[in-house]
Amino acid sequence: MTNNIFSKDILQGKVAFVTGGGTGITGGVARAFAEHGAKLAITSRKIENLEAMKAQVEGHGGKCLAVAADVRDFEAVQNAIAKTVEHYGKIDIVVNGAAGNFLCAANELSPNGFGTVVDIDTKGTFNVCRAAFEALQQSKGQILNISATLHYLATPMQIHVSAAKAGVDAITRNLSVEWGPHGVRVNGIAPGPIEDTEGMKRLLPEPLKDKITKRIPLGRFGKIADIENAALFLASDAAGYINGVTLVVDGGQWLKGTSFG
Repeated sequence: MTNNIFSKDILQGKVAFVTGGGTGITGGVARAFAEHGAKLAITSRKIENLEAMKAQVEGHGGKCLAVAADVRDFEAVQNAIAKTVEHYGKIDIVVNGAAGNFLCAANELSPNGFGTVVDIDTKGTFNVCRAAFEALQQSKGQILNISATLHYLATPMQIHVSAAKAGVDAITRNLSVEWGPHGVRVNGIAPGPIEDTEGMKRLLPEPLKDKITKRIPLGRFGKIADIENAALFLASDAAGYINGVTLVVDGGQWLKGTSFG
């Protein structure tokens, strides 16, 4: 649940299309958007990854359309966008959160492993943005791309994800300039270490977590709720003149270095 710092109708009447919207950070963002008035369309490669979130949103009186689509498949993405527009009549907000990650040293990483993450994160982000452009142009809507801080300096074992997220940041900047004249805002969020995610539990053993905590100026890992609040702000009218920004939400950690050491 998000902190109760925003009006419950801050996104009333909006339709949000969220990739990776069934679990993790973007699942939290999707749920927060629904709690604050938005109608949802959530997508993931497998429909079973969406069913629990759909049930949760609808159980609290919200509206949620679940559509299976692999963001690497442009035709599948186009179909998911079309189904959303057909169901709700429009799309106001697109959140790109589908992602892949695993730890691997660069000298052991296969080209296929590198390419798979880039295909999901970078190409997937472009595919969704491109497929949604006409709908967003009509609604004067916005895009929110979920990035990371891994590539700001250097993060061992994460060259594939760092490259992919650097591409996502580039997409955010370029589209903000190209699509701003069409009335479409494009921003991003770069989460730091967020402890209440399955990925963080799987990728980060406890001794390493202690080391990283000491490198965070605020002295704690983030929560999904921290990202939810940032997303609610950027999606709201309060951020109506913010365009082309990737908002770092990491307690200041990247300023002290992103290395695991």
